[in-house]
Amino acid sequence: MNITSARIGDWLGLQPPATEREMLRIVEGRLASSVIKRLSSLGLERGEIDSIIIPQRTLQHRRSRRQKLTVEESDRVLRAVRVMSLAESVYRNKERALAWVRRPHARLDGRAPLSLLKTYTGSRIVEELLFQIDDGMFV
Repeated sequence: MNITSARIGDWLGLQPPATEREMLRIVEGRLASSVIKRLSSLGLERGEIDSIIIPQRTLQHRRSRRQKLTVEESDRVLRAVRVMSLAESVYRNKERALAWVRRPHARLDGRAPLSLLKTYTGSRIVEELLFQIDDGMFV
């Protein structure tokens, strides 16, 4: 298990997934709606969660019926958590990672990394940028 995997476990409040297959099982098993409260307590703002994972009204509906998140919502949670975990690894702490994902970046056409997490392709672009930063290519 690598350090990013351990951080993913921390962000989700679960045993750290050791493989991609385990991450797939987490998504397909559907996360509990309580994971959203955990993301908030770890620093994501409600508006950010609304725009990239699940709108507040939909979340309230899920909670009132004691339903888990859908596979798609669970996938969006994991996508956000992967990027946050990687950013935390690159920037060495959660506060600096959160600041980085919120700040517009020239290499992302002036968009904030967090805004790209709505899609798989956007999240892969952000991950690649973080790998490049970690390798010393960009600041």
